[in-house]
Amino acid sequence: MKELVAEGLSFPTSLCFDTEGNAYVAESGLPWDGAARGGKVYQIEQDGSKKLLAEGLRHPVNGLCWHEGGLIVSEGGYPGRISKINNKTGERHTVLDNLPGMGNYHTNMVVPGPDGKFYFSQGALTNLGVIGLDAYQLGWLGHLPHNCDAPGYPVTLVGQTFETPDPLSAEKGQKAHTGAFSEFGKAHAPGTRIEPALPCTAAVMRCNPDGSELELFAWGIRNAYGLGFLPDGRLIATDQGSDDRGSRPIGHVPELLFEVKKDAWYGWPDFIGGIPVTDERFVPSRGPALDFVLSNHDELPAPEKPVLVLPANSAATKFDALPPTHNKYPGQLILALFGDEKPMTAPPGFKVGRNISRIDPADWSHHPLPDLQLNRPIDVRYNSLDDSVWIVDFGEFEMSATGVEAKKESGKIWKIAASKLF
Repeated sequence: MKELVAEGLSFPTSLCFDTEGNAYVAESGLPWDGAARGGKVYQIEQDGSKKLLAEGLRHPVNGLCWHEGGLIVSEGGYPGRISKINNKTGERHTVLDNLPGMGNYHTNMVVPGPDGKFYFSQGALTNLGVIGLDAYQLGWLGHLPHNCDAPGYPVTLVGQTFETPDPLSAEKGQKAHTGAFSEFGKAHAPGTRIEPALPCTAAVMRCNPDGSELELFAWGIRNAYGLGFLPDGRLIATDQGSDDRGSRPIGHVPELLFEVKKDAWYGWPDFIGGIPVTDERFVPSRGPALDFVLSNHDELPAPEKPVLVLPANSAATKFDALPPTHNKYPGQLILALFGDEKPMTAPPGFKVGRNISRIDPADWSHHPLPDLQLNRPIDVRYNSLDDSVWIVDFGEFEMSATGVEAKKESGKIWKIAASKLF
């Protein structure tokens, strides 16, 4: 059912089309299995060959979109950066630089809004607000120290600390005590007030296409890896759920789909889809039941509830909307589910995700599609020129007890006729 468009890609993350229907793909630049370090952008030729347009981008590259004659690239890096690349010459210029980086998650994809602004998300730098030893397990991080999160709204801290072995100490058996929104091995006193930062983490922000007038749009979305506008103008985001790992583990957290509203709070780091982390359903297997780390919930907007809840650890990534004129499913979403990263993110168990789904925004129902035998779908794009769905498969990638097991050049791009898929 699926047709191979291109192969031999090393950990690709993003796909887009220009106004003439030419396809472009971005490699993350993650150096697993001896792959070259640094992101790349290619044009995919009609015969499946790849024309290199840019290389040496700050990895991981997490987004690629077409805007007014050029490619907008989201470079996770440290620091994060948003760049524009001329698809004819490969010339680059910076749109926005010095975005948060060196943490669990990164600067994510850009989407042009109906107001002419660039909207983009910034992932959290921690699992749930506290830096822990899980930093060593993350294949794209793998070290301490790393940066702490920066809130988008004023927060007051309860002030508790979380104890771990201290790998930074030369003294054997030394313990580190780390607080929320703190550097590793440090903590804020109870009642400490932290003022908002711009740019911040766990947020959706927006700016003009030239990078000016950066502003916070909404805060408290842990990692909105997928972002996009519906045909009716609503902004939708996937939010990848917090994991059972690190200094503040949490259990059984689902993937969420949110409508992103101006000045709203999406609950991170103390609520999951409007439900407090103290709820018994979230008791982890790798730590005690959770307490709040913020004491000023009454000053923050009420935490938003999701429009859709997806299976835990399915890792909802990117999506695209079918056009309002589509003959079968007008305005519906196609969504990539990257799949679990057990045993890093949760205890070992059966695999979930690793396929694409259809979402109906009329009632926010979830319709899994037939198993397409994909490794790690990470992006999906609809091509109106021939009514086809293109899927970016990240490639062979699994987590083990010893870390990342990945195979370079195993990434692929697939194409499926929508009439055969739906």
